[in-house]
Amino acid sequence: MPQSRKSQISLIDTPYYHCVSRCVRRSFLCGEDKFTGQSFEHRRGWVEQRLLFLASVFAIDICAYAVMSNHTHIVLCVDKEEADNWSLKEVVYRWHQLHKGTVLSQRFMRDESLSQSELITLNETIHIYRQRLYDVSWFMRNLNEHIAREANKEDNCTGRFWEGRFKSQALLDKPAVLACMAYVDLNPIRAKIEKTPETSKHTSIQQRMRALIKDEQPKKLMRFVGNYKQNMPKGIAFSLIDYCELVDCTGRCIREDKAGYIENHHSTILERLGLNSAQWITLTTEFEKHFHTAVGSEHMMQQFKRHIGHQRIRGITKAKTLLQQF
Repeated sequence: MPQSRKSQISLIDTPYYHCVSRCVRRSFLCGEDKFTGQSFEHRRGWVEQRLLFLASVFAIDICAYAVMSNHTHIVLCVDKEEADNWSLKEVVYRWHQLHKGTVLSQRFMRDESLSQSELITLNETIHIYRQRLYDVSWFMRNLNEHIAREANKEDNCTGRFWEGRFKSQALLDKPAVLACMAYVDLNPIRAKIEKTPETSKHTSIQQRMRALIKDEQPKKLMRFVGNYKQNMPKGIAFSLIDYCELVDCTGRCIREDKAGYIENHHSTILERLGLNSAQWITLTTEFEKHFHTAVGSEHMMQQFKRHIGHQRIRGITKAKTLLQQF
C-alpha cells in the first residue's frame, strides 16, 4: 500500500530529499519514438528549464538533477527558515508567479485597502502559501503538472503523463546526500547514453563542470562552500572541484565496468565521509536498489523511523554495511 507523503518527509530529521518521477506512457515521450523516428528530446529541456525556475520561487534548493528519457531524478534541499523569514508581500509575490492567487491576494499586491476581516482571511491564506512554498510535494506538483500539460498539448491528447506519484527518499546524513547526488549525476553514464559527466546533457554535473572551468558555480544550483567551518554560508560543505573529480573518477569506473577503486588523490571526500571505494561504488550504482523511504546510517534511520511513526523501515540492514565507517 502506498505511504502518505507526510510519512516520508520529516524536516526534523533532514532537509534533503531524493525525488524520482517516471513517465506512465512509452519512453519516447521524452526521448525518441523508435517506430516513427520522431524525437521528443526537447521535452528534457522543458523539464530542466521548469525545474530551475521553480528553484527561484520556492524555498527549496536543487543539489543535483538528471533529466532522462522517461524519468527525472532530483536532489532537493528544503530551507524552511528562508520561507519563515519572507515578508507577507514576498510570499504572495512568489506564489503569484505560479498561481493566480485569490481576489484578496491580488488586491493586497496592488496596495488596496482591506478591512479587518479581509486582512484576517488574507493572513490565513498567506500562511498556507508560505507552507506550500517549502513543501516538496507542492514543488514536484508544480513541476510535473506543468510538463504534463505541455506534453498533452503537443500530443493533442489527454491523460496522465507521469506515474501517479513521485518517489521520495529522505537523505539523513552527509554520506547519503553526497552519494545520492553522485548517483543522480551519473545516471546518463550508467544508462550508457553518455561517456563522461561533462557531456551528460540536462544534468547538474554538466552545469557544475562548465561553471568550474570559469572558476564559477551555477547560480541556480546549491553551492559547494568548501570544508566545514563555523559561520559558513549556506551550501554543501565540500569543495566543488573535489566533488567533480570524484564524480568523474567514479564515472570511469562505471563505464569501464571496473570492480571499483578510487585513487587516493580522488578520495578526499570519501575520507571525510568515512566510506571506502567499494562502498562508494555500490552506493553510486545501486542507490535505489538497497534503500526505499530513507537513506543514512543505522542510527539516523532508526531515529527517522520513530519520528514518522513506522514500525519498520527498509534498508537498515544495508546501512550497516554501506554507510558504516571503515
